[in-house]
This record gives sequence, structure tokens and C-alpha cells, in this order.
Amino acid sequence: MEAHYDRWAVREGLGTGQRQGYASELAGLWSGLSATLARLETIAADPEAALDEESLELLPTLQYSLHRASELAVGLAPPVGAETAHAELASALADARDATAEVADSLEAGGPDSVALLEWRGALFRVRLARHLLAQRPRREPILLPGPVFPRAALAATVLAVVGATIFMTGAMLSSWPVWLAGLLAVGAGMLSYRA
Repeated sequence: MEAHYDRWAVREGLGTGQRQGYASELAGLWSGLSATLARLETIAADPEAALDEESLELLPTLQYSLHRASELAVGLAPPVGAETAHAELASALADARDATAEVADSLEAGGPDSVALLEWRGALFRVRLARHLLAQRPRREPILLPGPVFPRAALAATVLAVVGATIFMTGAMLSSWPVWLAGLLAVGAGMLSYRA
């Protein structure tokens, strides 16, 4: 993920210090969190088989690891363009921490609650999804450029030239010099309007 972020940051023109600082902070966050998530996902996948006495005692430690990662994520300053994905990661970590606490409480109270287990699996998946979204290149709002300008001067010149030529030919066939002159003036106006 760090290498992907580095390539994105170079394309976006971020400074080396900001790029490396954020990438190394994320790498530190994930180095401590990846083992925690793997262990929690193993327990959540098959809680009846995985929840023994040792796992029950381990849940508070794993919950604290999520809490610490959530606090670290809140303290990071994401670069421009990654704010939304970073906020989603921080929120997902907090939800996973809370869901882990609910599961631990329901287990202490007398057994796993199926609703709490389902929400827990969803919260853990949301953390993985947030990490994936953060690794993607942030989307920028498209820059709308003005469309091509309709060449009104060219259209006016063409219309005047065609109409003028038609009038000129009509005047020549009728041997009427005023019509002939009007056609000649329309063609000249078309040439002048295109130049302007």
C-alpha cells in the first residue's frame, strides 16, 4: 500500500516530506493492526470453534489494539484528496472496536448473540474495505472545460455568400442591375463578416 500511495503522491505533485510522512505513518498503523484483524476475523468466521477460554481472554487485548489504531488514525493528517477515505478508515476502526466490545460483553453474559456476531463481521470487513479505498488513487472532481464555440461568424458569412450568389445570378439572368448589385453586396458583406 505504501508503494501505491507513493506513486499516487508523485503524480499529484505532493512534497516528498508529506508523501513519505503519511505513508510511513500508515505503514506503522497497519503493521500493528494486521495481526489483530487477522485474529479477530478468524474468531468471527467460526465463533463456536474459535471462542475458547484463551480467545475470550484475548478479546479485550484485541479490542484495545483496535482502539489504539483508531486513535492513531484520528491523529494522522491525510494529504489533499485522501480526506474522505481517511475519515472512513478512522470511522471503520472505531466501529470495529465498539463491535468487538459488544461481542465480548455478550460472551461474558452467557453466549454469543447472533446479531452481534453479524455486526462484528461487518465491522471488521468495513476496516478492510476502508484500507482498500485508501490505497486507491483519490478521485478528483472533473474539470469542466467550455465546449467548442459555435462559429457564428463563419455561418453568417456562408449564408450571406450563398444568398448573395443566388441573388447575383438571378439579377444576371433577369438583366436587372439593382438585383445584381444587391447580390454582389451580400457576397461582399459575407466576406467582411467572416473577417471580423
